[in-house]
Amino acid sequence: MSISPIPPHARPHLRLRRNVPAPPPFHFPARMAEVDSPLRHAELFYLQKQIQIQTPMVIVLEDGEQVQGCIEWYDRNTLKVRGRTKTLVYKSAIKYMYKLSDVGQ
Repeated sequence: MSISPIPPHARPHLRLRRNVPAPPPFHFPARMAEVDSPLRHAELFYLQKQIQIQTPMVIVLEDGEQVQGCIEWYDRNTLKVRGRTKTLVYKSAIKYMYKLSDVGQ
C-alpha cells in the first residue's frame, strides 16, 4: 500500500497566508499615559507618605460620596481605606482627596 501526498487544493486550512499584515497590537489608552510619567511618581510618593504617617483622609468620589479613613495600601487601580469599615476604592472613581486636618483651614 502506497501513500500518496494530499494535493494543496484539498487542504485549504493549511494554505499559507502571504502578504497579509499582522494586526497592530492593542493597547489600552489609559495605560499608555501612565507609563513612567512624572505625575505617576508624584502620586505614588504622596500615597506612600500618607500610608506611613497614617494620615486621616477624605476621599470624594465622582458621585459626591465621601469616604473617610486612613489609606492602608494601594495598587495601580485601587486604594484600600480603613475607616469605620474597610473600603476598596477604584482610583477611576475618585474626584479628589484631601487630608481631614485641612478641613478647617
